[in-house]
Amino acid sequence: MTPSPDALGPAPVPAGDPAPAASGRPVPWVAPVLYAAVLAGGLYYDVVGAVPPPPAEVAVFVAGLAALSGLDVLERRRYRVRTPRGPAAALAGVRLALFVVVTAADPAGLSRVLFVLLPFTAYFAFGRRVAVALAAVCLGLLTVWFSIAVPGWYTNSAYVSDLLMFVLGLVLAVSMAAVAVGEQESRTRLEHALNEVEESHTRLSRYAERVAELTAAEERNRVAREIHDSLGHHLTAAAVQMEKAEAFLDRDRPTAERALADARSSAARALEEVRHSVRALRGETVPFRLPEALADLVRHLDGTRPRVTLETTGDESGYGAAALSALYRAAQEALTNALRHAEAGRVAVSVTCGDEEARLVVTDDGTGLPPGPWEERGVGLRGMRERVRLAGGAVAVTSEAGRGTTVTVTVPRRPGAV
Repeated sequence: MTPSPDALGPAPVPAGDPAPAASGRPVPWVAPVLYAAVLAGGLYYDVVGAVPPPPAEVAVFVAGLAALSGLDVLERRRYRVRTPRGPAAALAGVRLALFVVVTAADPAGLSRVLFVLLPFTAYFAFGRRVAVALAAVCLGLLTVWFSIAVPGWYTNSAYVSDLLMFVLGLVLAVSMAAVAVGEQESRTRLEHALNEVEESHTRLSRYAERVAELTAAEERNRVAREIHDSLGHHLTAAAVQMEKAEAFLDRDRPTAERALADARSSAARALEEVRHSVRALRGETVPFRLPEALADLVRHLDGTRPRVTLETTGDESGYGAAALSALYRAAQEALTNALRHAEAGRVAVSVTCGDEEARLVVTDDGTGLPPGPWEERGVGLRGMRERVRLAGGAVAVTSEAGRGTTVTVTVPRRPGAV
């Protein structure tokens, strides 16, 4: 079954046909000017002519021009931009009949100029080819009319001049229609381009707002991770040392004093972390060395439970600051969890910087994690995963109740990283 044209969408515009316009009709003044000129010329000839025409003939002449004017007004009201092809063909037939009536009732002969309106109006509805064909038809009809009404007309210079002027009028009418259609198409393309620019500007504004929202959210998440991983770790260590000092205050004063000293040291380190973060926000970055940072982290835990050992191998020079920072923060989070929650006796920290990836392994002999997804076991583990993922790495956590926990973090070595 062949689908209907409507089902297939709008038909393509043939080559040479005008594209639908987005604004009003082009050159709407041409037809009224011609009607007025023909009316003025005909009435003037009736007044100054040697033989006045019958009143009925004058009435038909005026009525025909009035009908043409009314027809144009109705068409513009009904079709404000462009007349569809079906109604345009019907209107062309009506106009042709009225042109014949007006021309027959015009003794001055000026009404023949009205026929140039046929190809002129056809250009807007049907395109250049139909307009040129109608112009040729009008020229042929006038030639046939001269041949029937005035035998030997081609020997009369007045008729030959009229025919040449008619040809010139046809050429000018088709040319004017082509220029008008081209101008209207250019204006339509410009309007479309302006609309697209405006829509693009609106979309870009929305994208910019969305990017700002995402950037702000990412910055909030980053600050939250920094607060948890840096301040959280040192404050946790300080809290543990103060609890130890309180427990040994009456039984072992030297141990209590050493615990208080360690608590003060952790508080000082927390303050240093705050200062480091402020310098980073101001762009005052300093070189980061993972082995030194991990050794310093383990050294400040020395003498506390659990016992922490550290092993570092490989060359970190091929890894970016984001990757090294992710490994450091992961080790810090794993040690904090072992210190606060795992009740571990020993924790082993191992870092290997290979040619393709760096691997951090933190193993404790504590109570292990409760059953369930490890990603849901607190803000710290979730922040660890986010930080490592931003560095292109991965986190794996294995744990058994009563047999400890192992945290494995890998980050890739990227060419050109500094």
